[in-house]
Amino acid sequence: MSGGTGLLEVDQLSVAFGDRKVVDALDLRIDAGSRVGLIGESGSGKSLTAAAIAGVPPLGAEITGSVRYEGQELRGLRHGARSSGIALMGQDASTALNPLVRVEQQLAIPQRRRGAARRQRAAEQRELLTSVGLDADRVRRGYPGQLSGGQRQRVLLAMALAARPRLLIADEPTSALDPTVQAEVLALLHELTTARSAAGEPPSLLFISHDLAVVAQLCTHVVVLRAGRVVERGPASQIITAPEHSYTRELLEAARSIGMPQEVS
Repeated sequence: MSGGTGLLEVDQLSVAFGDRKVVDALDLRIDAGSRVGLIGESGSGKSLTAAAIAGVPPLGAEITGSVRYEGQELRGLRHGARSSGIALMGQDASTALNPLVRVEQQLAIPQRRRGAARRQRAAEQRELLTSVGLDADRVRRGYPGQLSGGQRQRVLLAMALAARPRLLIADEPTSALDPTVQAEVLALLHELTTARSAAGEPPSLLFISHDLAVVAQLCTHVVVLRAGRVVERGPASQIITAPEHSYTRELLEAARSIGMPQEVS
């Protein structure tokens, strides 16, 4: 990627549980306007990397290294003291959303954190829910259990965008969805991270997946993670057409076996 200071710069990030190091000396850079895919098989350390960057690592995790957002060191800061410019969209809406709380109340949480005035929240929520393809008034007043899996995932995306982040981290956001809904959510993510809106420039994206075919549709750059270590990185077009590492070639063959897309975004 380009020179200068990146929006997010991760240097020598390691995550360990006792003597077991799950992420090992990871370097990562995300520039404004870029869409980076972090890919690897289950257990490679992808989600732990996302959690460490977002400041929500699991209990017992020991984290070392540096995580800088817009030049500010984040590691060591309490989650509430971190910049609201980073939002995390998880993979399981059924656990991320409180089934006993109306959607409008859950959307209000990131709005309050960024200081949105109470009188503005309802209108913002309608705009957000409409932007992710939902019936805003019906969904706002409802509960998560009244929605389909795809609708709940769209609510999660709306919650992430309610923070008006400059960086959106999407951790396997389509893994629990059927192929048709998955394609719809991916198209929506692409639109929301490439189109300028009234709120300003679209957020940069860190998209985490085990599926190279999915990453190829969405991302401009790819970082390949194996057993907690980066084994290859580069523009998505280069990784897809001329992978250098044998592990990347294995991921590519797996993607082709299930229908690799012909074009990279």
